Amino acid sequence: MTYMIFISTVPNLEEGKKIARLLVEQKIIACCNIIPNVISIYEWEEKIEEDNELLLIIKTKKENSKKLIEIINSIHSYEVSECIGFDITEGSKKYLDWMDKIIKI
Repeated sequence: MTYMIFISTVPNLEEGKKIARLLVEQKIIACCNIIPNVISIYEWEEKIEEDNELLLIIKTKKENSKKLIEIINSIHSYEVSECIGFDITEGSKKYLDWMDKIIKI
């Protein structure tokens, strides 16, 4: 079984909770951490922008990646939503076993 962490930024706590709750309720992810006060500096429409955002750290299984990306893209308020995944190569067996019990493929 391959596990993954996805990251995504959101503009506010309400949107972060909405995304996290939906993904947990649908058993696509095991957990989502919402980290406040992330400063993002990026180029958008030929201007350098700076925003205070929140970072979502999302834990799932690789088999759910496409569905996770699809859901985030469909409900996220940004025109181009960040959704980047990384393979988990090591982890606590107890935590990964817990993920297996929570996530439905």
